[in-house]
Amino acid sequence: MAKPPKASKKITNDKSWKFLREYINNPSPTGFESWGQKLWIEYVKPYADEIMTDPYGTASAIINPQEKFKVVIEAHADEISWFVNYISGEGLIYLKRNGGVDHQIAPAKRVLIHGKKGPVKAVFGWPAIHTRLSNPETKEPAPKVENLFLDCGARNKKDVEALGIHIGAVVTYEEGYDELAYDYIIGRALDNRIGGFMIAEVARLIKENKKKLPFALYVVNAVQEEVGLRGAEMIARRIKPDVAIITDVTHDTTTPMVNKIIEGDVACGKGPSLAFGPAVHNKLLDYVRKTADKSNIHVQLRAVSRSTGTDTDSFAYANDGCPSVLISIPLRYMHTTVEMIHKDDIENTIRLMYDTVLGITPKTNLSYF
Repeated sequence: MAKPPKASKKITNDKSWKFLREYINNPSPTGFESWGQKLWIEYVKPYADEIMTDPYGTASAIINPQEKFKVVIEAHADEISWFVNYISGEGLIYLKRNGGVDHQIAPAKRVLIHGKKGPVKAVFGWPAIHTRLSNPETKEPAPKVENLFLDCGARNKKDVEALGIHIGAVVTYEEGYDELAYDYIIGRALDNRIGGFMIAEVARLIKENKKKLPFALYVVNAVQEEVGLRGAEMIARRIKPDVAIITDVTHDTTTPMVNKIIEGDVACGKGPSLAFGPAVHNKLLDYVRKTADKSNIHVQLRAVSRSTGTDTDSFAYANDGCPSVLISIPLRYMHTTVEMIHKDDIENTIRLMYDTVLGITPKTNLSYF
């Protein structure tokens, strides 16, 4: 595959990147998204006519709220995390998953336990290699939810509780935003904090370029995607949109131990990825592909099966059905603390969503008949 052309002009700016760093570094675990949503609302508010939030914390920035025809651009705000489930007499803390957090990467990671008195630093303890190998007949232990534990320095249960740690306290990894060579960004929660960033940039561009839209645009940062697309389900029923454009991450399949026969052929730095699948509206997808061609944006194609696994499904099947499309950004090492994306893909995904939104009108024909 030939390397696609880079965006001819950068559409992000220093303020954009400052916000992204702050947004990535701020915890926003499933069920506790308001910590991150407050930052997002503060950033996007100058570019919207109205801000709307729902009971569970989904935030929407609305442009032209008076218009009857409604278009949504959407990402999800939550990140995978852990819950405190049991505190032992020795002061060790055992956990349950909050979303699809990967137990295999946990040993020796640093975390923050968000208790009643504020964040408490802790680590995932793990036996030293010396002790694991001291008996050659003993099989090396594998990390599992049942044998993973946190050590916060306490030596008994009372010490743990004195720090404000309680059953149900949420735990997030400490790693944040950083940059690598060749325009790569890494961090935890790029899935899908990068989506929230990109839809906010679309709103900024519309405002700064003084574009007039013939419809109401809802820029939606939804909660609880990681536990079953729940926030999107709620907000889709509330808004009842006519068109929905969803953005999320998808797997870069060029690294070892990823099967392209199963996952398709997608690479960071080669443009946004568009998906074919039952929930993806064919005519809207065709419109996005034509927009990409006109804008000289290289896109990568993939197929999904019964479900996209993203908020696209919730919007597509909400109410009486809503034409929906998924524009994904390639990402390496999903659900780890070193998720990795390319800056060119960020620029081109923003541009594709922006150009798509500018081209849609209430008269755009999305009927199959």
